[in-house]
Amino acid sequence: MDLRGFIRDIPDFPKPGIVFKDITPLFLDARALEHTVALLARYAEDLEVDYVVSAEARGFVLGGAIAAEAGAGFIPARKPGKLPAATDSVQYALEYGVDALEMHSDALARGTRVLVHDDLLATGGTAGAVCELVERAGAEVVACAFLIELAFLRGRERLAPREVRSLVTYEAE
Repeated sequence: MDLRGFIRDIPDFPKPGIVFKDITPLFLDARALEHTVALLARYAEDLEVDYVVSAEARGFVLGGAIAAEAGAGFIPARKPGKLPAATDSVQYALEYGVDALEMHSDALARGTRVLVHDDLLATGGTAGAVCELVERAGAEVVACAFLIELAFLRGRERLAPREVRSLVTYEAE
């Protein structure tokens, strides 16, 4: 199935000059959604991960489903102030600003195997922040998996030497 056909471009969102990759059409199509989850879950199963950790908010939509399908737990990485227990936090740069993510301090044990998932890899700031949270907890990031990769923004380099898997890659803007 060609997943690219379920991704539409929204120009000048959230700021002028940004072309937003909208995955809502993929979410609306049950077969495309199921196919996406199955591909990423198979990858997680092959890596024998204990947990999938996903960033808020679009990463949550697929992350929980990937974890359930792969027989792994799911851990949310949320915006500051959204988690009820003690958290670890990291700030990171986006291609259009600065943000922060938090994860429960007791969510991961030393040595657990983690797949970091988000819907899109751009500059690598968000995924890099999630990797930092996971590794601070003593867990191992075995790979990072994405639905979309904007290769021209070189986020894969920022995540090196971690393994990176993307289902749809855009080489140019």
